[in-house]
Amino acid sequence: MPRTKIDTGHKVEYLSILDDQNKLDKELEPDISEERLLELYRTMLFGRRFDERMLNLQRQGRIGTFPPIKGQEAAQMGAVFHLRPKDWLVPAFRETAAEIWRGRSPASVLLYYNGFNEGTIIPMEQRDMPMAVPVGSQILHAVGLAYAAKYRGTDEVVMTFFGDGATSEGDFHEGLNCAAVYQAPVVFICQNNHWAISIPLQKQMHTATIAEKAQAYGMPGIQVDGNDVLAVYAAVEEACTRARNSDGPTLIECVTYRVMMHTTADDPSRYRSEEEVAVWQKKDPLPRFETYLEEKGLLDATGRDDLEDKVQQQIQEAVDAAEKQMKELGDPIYMFDHLYEQLPPYLQRQKEELEMRLQAKKKEADHG
Repeated sequence: MPRTKIDTGHKVEYLSILDDQNKLDKELEPDISEERLLELYRTMLFGRRFDERMLNLQRQGRIGTFPPIKGQEAAQMGAVFHLRPKDWLVPAFRETAAEIWRGRSPASVLLYYNGFNEGTIIPMEQRDMPMAVPVGSQILHAVGLAYAAKYRGTDEVVMTFFGDGATSEGDFHEGLNCAAVYQAPVVFICQNNHWAISIPLQKQMHTATIAEKAQAYGMPGIQVDGNDVLAVYAAVEEACTRARNSDGPTLIECVTYRVMMHTTADDPSRYRSEEEVAVWQKKDPLPRFETYLEEKGLLDATGRDDLEDKVQQQIQEAVDAAEKQMKELGDPIYMFDHLYEQLPPYLQRQKEELEMRLQAKKKEADHG
């Protein structure tokens, strides 16, 4: 018998509505109220400014290592804006802006990155999972939640975020396959920021897109301009509607870029060029959205300055609240207590080093 071709009928779509030259496709422009557009901008701005402040705090030694989100605000906020309180958010470790919009306090973020477990507390009524540091592990948790929602017959949607590096993990493939088989209401958001720490996208996979991986599991997949908040919003709106209507999961690849380092313990200059970063900085989602709002008459210089002031004030209040709470929570040296009857030598050395640093910091503050 001769070989025959099987036409699966699948093609990968790419969606861009407001491109990096600020050209708007009016036919594809989503119907978003003026109030919601401004709220979307405010949350993106807050995410950016909070991220910048955290970097300053980290460099000052006032918080520990953290993963910056700069440049990825549109991919997060354009997606998470569709979640209702009864839906579930299952983040990775770089979704700070999305978590804050869902109700996490900025002060708790600062507590977490100072090593206080109080920063991980999530109210029982809040349907958000904690951040997942192991790459890709949260994908399976999201599918489990979605399967439970389908089993109970609710219209809950589960949204999970992950990076391009996670698509090289087994958990990604197992999760997508399981979600497709059971038609679980999951929206998979891949923030393709081109770098899995220091490994570029072209060394992670041989496929032209990440979105096309959805075809292997029998679910819709689409690639969008991840720096275009309107495109992300429109694509995720379709996916959430599909999930709520019991039509199963969707994979959305948001093509964006990690402008900053993987974490503040990383030096990206060792593996990528300044020229590459400069190209992507010109595609920044925040000024692109600002221009869009200005042309719609929803934002001007005065309004932007007022919003900047309010955001900075909120951030300062969060910093003050977190630092006050940290003083009340006790001495950091307590972390070494109640672990062992007798501390192992390596932990004893760490305890002594921390004691010396804390004493030096106290002397500096007393003389400052």
